[in-house]
Amino acid sequence: MADQLVFNGDQAIAYSWKQINPDVVASYPITPQTIIVENFSEFVANGEVDTEYVCAESEHSAMSLCIGASAAGARVATATASAGLAFMWEVLWIASAMRLPIVMSVANRALSGPINIHCDHSDAMGARDTGWVQMFGENVQEAYDDSLMSFRIAEDMKVRLPVMNCIDGFITTHALEKFIPMETADVKKYIGEYKPVRPLLDLIHPTTYGPFTMNDYYFEHKYQIHEAMQAALPVVRSTLNDFGQRTGRHYDVAEGYRTEDADYVIMAMGSTAGTLRYVVDQLRAEGHKVGSVKLRLFRPFPYEDVAKLLQGKKGVAVMDRAISMGSTGPMFPEVRSALYDAKDRPKLVNYVYGLGGRDVRTDELVGVFKQLMDGSAKTMNFMGVRV
Repeated sequence: MADQLVFNGDQAIAYSWKQINPDVVASYPITPQTIIVENFSEFVANGEVDTEYVCAESEHSAMSLCIGASAAGARVATATASAGLAFMWEVLWIASAMRLPIVMSVANRALSGPINIHCDHSDAMGARDTGWVQMFGENVQEAYDDSLMSFRIAEDMKVRLPVMNCIDGFITTHALEKFIPMETADVKKYIGEYKPVRPLLDLIHPTTYGPFTMNDYYFEHKYQIHEAMQAALPVVRSTLNDFGQRTGRHYDVAEGYRTEDADYVIMAMGSTAGTLRYVVDQLRAEGHKVGSVKLRLFRPFPYEDVAKLLQGKKGVAVMDRAISMGSTGPMFPEVRSALYDAKDRPKLVNYVYGLGGRDVRTDELVGVFKQLMDGSAKTMNFMGVRV
């Protein structure tokens, strides 16, 4: 194992790319992702990698370049945030439809308007149905680890789908933390040599990419993506398990903290999960039987894992750092669906919180637990909003 380093989340991801040395990186800078591509472009300029780096004129162009390079047979990475991910929206679908194992780091940031550069999950949630595997990291260590594992998941022959590894903008992207990287030689061994499947540049075995499809085959193509996404769930599990055996850092698609005997549980993604564990410890010290769940994998959604962690609890609050206008937060209906067939369902409530980078205070999370315990939580709640 390499020596401990002090990086922010963006730098840690750029460092992982340096160790992997992808064939092509095409990107467009956007706050709070810019540090990733700035750092990596320095590695390219200094000759520390032999990646073909393209600074595109827009995010739509960047993803289009990634699609072309991946289809041609290259290992490809990119990064974006917020409106940049939204600008890619059209071609995100094309990347998954072509079964291209592109890896993209997303620095989660709110969408306009009004203009805001700080964290929420609206950008990734807007892309949740595009056929990309989506993982959410809590801290700098997980930003690095998830970046490495994303390549293994995307390139697995049972999957061959693009992967987003998401981290909270400014909270994780810009916060300096200690983390332990793998040795570069071990990374290269772990990731392995890239093996393209039906590359466009194979003139002996020509392949058609991006054809026009009528109603006689379009449905089947979408069904195949769905089946690949279903197959991705066990691949993600095995990848997390293998990574834990190699590094001693053990992850799961959904991770419970002090949930075994808990009556009340709060569930969240990203950096909030760490704050929640602190709050759980506080309330446990006061004698309250509480716990928390961190969801790492949002797509494909791990319904059975979530149901196993939450079944039999008295109350569960699902924390969404995004909102589907006219409905609830996007994670809430997924969790409710996971628990629908449970024999002993908890009372389930939703809290939308932290939009546009609004601070997540420990006293507010304590308040969520208290509202769960005294029964005053409504089905739909807004934590920290001024009304």
